Amino acid sequence: MKIDFKYLPKRGRKSLIILILTLVLTGISLFLELAQKAEADLVEVWTEETPEDLVILQGNSLFQVADINNPEPKVVKTMQVVITAYSSSPLETDDTPFVTAAGTLVKDGTVANNKYPLGTKIRIPGLYGDKIFVIEDRLHWSKGGYQVDIWFPSRQDALNFGAKRTYIEILGS
Repeated sequence: MKIDFKYLPKRGRKSLIILILTLVLTGISLFLELAQKAEADLVEVWTEETPEDLVILQGNSLFQVADINNPEPKVVKTMQVVITAYSSSPLETDDTPFVTAAGTLVKDGTVANNKYPLGTKIRIPGLYGDKIFVIEDRLHWSKGGYQVDIWFPSRQDALNFGAKRTYIEILGS
């Protein structure tokens, strides 16, 4: 719909422009108020309901911090998953193949999963016994939360691992 201003008297044009500007400025101020309220609510929820062993990483991810007072983690949940493997091959990663979603460098014990927060510790007892892995990376968004990807130093090692169905233990403090 096109508004033809030439049929409005000058006074009407000014009133219409003032009305439009008022509506735009009111919308912007309401948006800013809502954004500030949402941020305040987030800080309130963060300080009241978030466990002390979690920190915000890169402004949008939770990262679990190790508890030095309790070195023996306990199993808080077990679940069936499909275990796959990946490497830092450019065919399998983004443009930073050796940097995880947590901002750390890949290393032995690094795993990727979409279900749990970065920093969550897991064990894969059926394949690796008591070895502890840390979720430091993410899978492609299309992968579900019931897949865990183990990092291997070479693409051939990852291919040799293949895919296995087993269970994992989610560890807590």
